Amino acid sequence: MDEEYDVIVLGTGLKECILSGLLSVDGLKVLHMDRNDYYGGESTSLNLTKLWKRFKGNDDTPEHLGVSKEYNVDMVPKFMMANGALVRVLIHTSVTKYLNFKAVDGSFVYNNGKIHKVPATDVEALKSNLMGLFEKRRARKFFIYVQDYEEEDPKSHEGLDLHKVTTREVISKYGLEDDTVDFIGHALALHRDDKYLDEPAIDTVKRMKLYAESLARFQGGSPYIYPLYGLGELPQAFARLSAVYGGTYMLNKPECKVEFDESGKAYGVTSEGETAKCKKVVCDPSYLPDKVQKVGKVARAICIMKHPIPDTKDSHSVQIILPKKQLKRKSDMYVFCCSYAHNVAPKGKFIAFVSTEAETDKPEIELKPGIDLLGPVEETFFDIYDRYEPANASEEDNCFVTNSYDSTTHFETTVKDVLQLYSKITGKELNLSVDLNAASAAEPGAA
Repeated sequence: MDEEYDVIVLGTGLKECILSGLLSVDGLKVLHMDRNDYYGGESTSLNLTKLWKRFKGNDDTPEHLGVSKEYNVDMVPKFMMANGALVRVLIHTSVTKYLNFKAVDGSFVYNNGKIHKVPATDVEALKSNLMGLFEKRRARKFFIYVQDYEEEDPKSHEGLDLHKVTTREVISKYGLEDDTVDFIGHALALHRDDKYLDEPAIDTVKRMKLYAESLARFQGGSPYIYPLYGLGELPQAFARLSAVYGGTYMLNKPECKVEFDESGKAYGVTSEGETAKCKKVVCDPSYLPDKVQKVGKVARAICIMKHPIPDTKDSHSVQIILPKKQLKRKSDMYVFCCSYAHNVAPKGKFIAFVSTEAETDKPEIELKPGIDLLGPVEETFFDIYDRYEPANASEEDNCFVTNSYDSTTHFETTVKDVLQLYSKITGKELNLSVDLNAASAAEPGAA
């Protein structure tokens, strides 16, 4: 413990583990500590007994739910975009060799009281029952424009400079209706609010292209993939990676107190009377509570079922996005469902999560629109947790704190936070231009 490190990372949540792995690969000397005796922090994965204990206060699990150890219930479940930034990070660090992925069956959106498959291409737009005949044709033209758009090829721009023109202006050129704009913005481009409409259109077009390219990758029903046995495998895979590059991991280290010098800069971490010195500290909000501010809270329900979600074409894994406008809310609601097909539950069992940014302190009422889509449920656990963001100046105190996990059921916001912190810590951008085919070898079930 009395050695000196470039970086000490506190907490083995997914974000901290990815950063620890990236920094180790960069040749930095990393010490990674956690006060818990398990990996994953807030983003850990629980078996049925642990889940029961956490939410019901005892370990008296009912027999009809099956064997506890066959459950791997992620506390922060998120699907990965097949061509998205997280998969690029996994390939960049070769973590793919520790994981097996399987494609996610379905991607749906809630519209006017029903759920519909999210159309991502011109062909799907024509088939979709989300739109009337004339709107389908208009949407098809817009999708073709997005599919053909290449930043380097001015001929594909149709006279629009997407770095200057707003999304609203591009959409009005195609005359799309509000409901169409709603599902494109929230279920395809994965925006969480409507600010994007008045921002340069390039971001939305790139997000739509990422969705369509990810969808084409495995010819499946969605652009998402998910590891077999759930996300609990990810922190451990990054821990292995860090160890390969000389990083040191220590679990079950009580306190983990960050030490500061007179000028307020972090210089080390003390646990059990020993202080390890370092140049920088990376941690989740729980390790430096006085350097973060509460910015909101997430309400969620975890449901165990013995059937797929109705109207999802019997999908064993699925995401449904309920845009805020459809629910007359301030924020979108997300439904995530996974099953024994991804080895996260015993045979015949399905696990569904419903989550949203909480606007009240009554999750059972607030989450009802999402829960109502699930059909009969065997068991439900409700939870609300606070969401924190750093309030410190990392250049002044050498502390780099991650954001709490939001309510989204995909990884795009999580990776954005990781990549921004990586740049702050190292002073450089992470190069994510990788051969995406490098991941397919590790995905026998993804075809």
